Amino acid sequence: MTRKITLLALLLVSSLSFAQIGPVGHLTIFSEDGDKFTLILNGEVINDTPQTNLRVEDLNQPYYNAKIKFEDQTLTEVSKNNLMLTDVDGNFSDVTYKIKRDKNNKTKMKMNFFSAIPVQPNFVPASNVHVVHYGQPRQVVVTQPVVVAQPVGGVTQTTTTTTTQTGGANVGVGVNVGGINMGISINDNMSGGAVTQTTTTTTHTGVQTGGAVYVEPVRGCGGNSCMSPRDFNAALSTIKAQSFEDTQLKTAKQVISANCLNVDQIIQIANTFSFEDNKLEFAKYAYDYCIEPRNYFKLNGIFSFSSNVDELSDYVQSRQ
Repeated sequence: MTRKITLLALLLVSSLSFAQIGPVGHLTIFSEDGDKFTLILNGEVINDTPQTNLRVEDLNQPYYNAKIKFEDQTLTEVSKNNLMLTDVDGNFSDVTYKIKRDKNNKTKMKMNFFSAIPVQPNFVPASNVHVVHYGQPRQVVVTQPVVVAQPVGGVTQTTTTTTTQTGGANVGVGVNVGGINMGISINDNMSGGAVTQTTTTTTHTGVQTGGAVYVEPVRGCGGNSCMSPRDFNAALSTIKAQSFEDTQLKTAKQVISANCLNVDQIIQIANTFSFEDNKLEFAKYAYDYCIEPRNYFKLNGIFSFSSNVDELSDYVQSRQ
């Protein structure tokens, strides 16, 4: 009798789970110029913190009305109605759009279609892409600073408690076995529950030397690691294999939009371009993907004209 009850309960939970699964599409939007933005789909704010590379997964409608608002309020908002997530046959796709500045008006923004591929069940986004699962509750973050005193160097820690509130499905099942009525209550935790996760992160580390405190710089590109030598060499070969320099520049941007690089890797890619305008454009674009922005001054050596050095320096200062 116990086996029959257990089997019935499992079948019911399975049917509930499968009923929730349907075809979905995914949407990725990235800023070619590194401008941070907030995405709004059908009137719903998707990311509370502005991002430069955002991926929204599990979208179950073929069309959405999208609006882009930028952290830099001098940039114009972008609206796109009937943003399509399906192909001509109605199959959901993994769609990517690109945001860029207008060449003639730097405050005017455009969002253009970039690519679309079939949905891959086991797709793993790059580490520097901010991923949001559509339809899941947004996190409520409570930050409590905790200062730990030390006689030699000070360490400031921030404790972040993230609480996600969702309602699990509570299902009652009536079972009659051998003339005996039994009630079973099943709590479907697969759809969520109250989850509290506490993490402690070190925001800065101070080392006291001669009365002064040296603060270790924050790593760029979200604190992620740069491309491995093997992956980077493969990417560099792909860039060099392009026949035209404009295509090389587009390929280079495509590579780093999904990866983090160190300064030396950025210099190697920049030196594949013959025209200084392309070197400068790439150096600006790559800044937000550099893991060591404090060493970005090394890129000054790739330019022959001091005007380009000044323009890159001004750009880096504006991004800090």
